[in-house]
Amino acid sequence: MRLTTSELAGVITARKKCSHDWPRQHAVSSWGQFARLAILFMFVGSMLPSTVRAQVPVYEVTPGESSIKFDVESSVPIKGTFSQWDASMTFTSTDVRTGVLDIKIQAESVDTGSGMKNSKLKGKDFFDVKRAPQITFVSTKVTQTGPDTFELEGDFTIRGVTKKEKLTLQDSGKGTSSGSIFGTMAFDRKDYGMNSSIPFIKIANRVEVNVNLKWKRISGPPLVFQQ
Repeated sequence: MRLTTSELAGVITARKKCSHDWPRQHAVSSWGQFARLAILFMFVGSMLPSTVRAQVPVYEVTPGESSIKFDVESSVPIKGTFSQWDASMTFTSTDVRTGVLDIKIQAESVDTGSGMKNSKLKGKDFFDVKRAPQITFVSTKVTQTGPDTFELEGDFTIRGVTKKEKLTLQDSGKGTSSGSIFGTMAFDRKDYGMNSSIPFIKIANRVEVNVNLKWKRISGPPLVFQQ
């Protein structure tokens, strides 16, 4: 039996289509196998103990039990607190030196117990809260100076001006799942453009900030100290 030219062309076309279908079916089959393996790995991972999966310590600071205060030497005592702020401690490994302390204070929340002092501190001569609503400290380097003491170098920002400052800390919860950080930082207010004074009050240039941060480890392994 002889095929016409048109019939022969049809046979060749059919064979080409079949030859293209095989790789496509093979690819679909391979993708299905990959998807099944991926689902299997996810399932096995979910069954592993949390201590195996979570290799990075995760900590939480509880503001309700913590405080941030400041003190300025002056002819009339100027001491105050901030009622609105957030703080976090993050680590990329169990090495305590990988930690980053990030503190964000709402300058508007300053409270000295005096309406006149509060108003003056919020104004443009001091915190300038309308232009720079936040006071922040973000650590960039952690150095352990003793069994439970540290020096944190970081970027301190107030009134929109950022400079390097050092915060010295003592940790009360070494080796446990909860504790407190007591820290002190001192800076010169004139370095940040706070050159004015409060009427009838002589104010020193040195400002001391004290932090008391209650923390707890919510997941992951404990930190490894260097001493």
